[in-house]
Amino acid sequence: MKIALYVIWALFVAGVIFSIVHVSRKTKRREQLTASWPRVQAIVTGSAAGWTNGGGGGSRSRRFYPTYQFVDHRGTLFAGESEVSYANRPTPGSSVEVMFNPINPNQSFQVSSQDSTVMGCLIPCFAAIAAGSFLFISILPVS
Repeated sequence: MKIALYVIWALFVAGVIFSIVHVSRKTKRREQLTASWPRVQAIVTGSAAGWTNGGGGGSRSRRFYPTYQFVDHRGTLFAGESEVSYANRPTPGSSVEVMFNPINPNQSFQVSSQDSTVMGCLIPCFAAIAAGSFLFISILPVS
């Protein structure tokens, strides 16, 4: 029985490690792609409402994604929608920092350190859960 628990534990750990590596690579690729992109202040024009998925047994909550407009170096106006969510509706007229692709200014992203902050918190939490569950399995009185 313990062998089965260890196998399940190992599959869980392998799945989480695969997910962390995948997200880290995706984030690094995006950072490398956008490192040379110009950054400008954009004006919030409104927001799109959405919901969190309520993952981990949590309740769903309302989130807001700012829509914004910015001007490139030629003076052309472009619009975009942020992937960064806020608990409160962003105030129209406020500013957010965005980076845009100089070749295709329609491709823009709000500057945020949210991904690295979340990863920095998730990795130690996962390590503690993995160590605790391994310890629990090792002391579990199963014959």
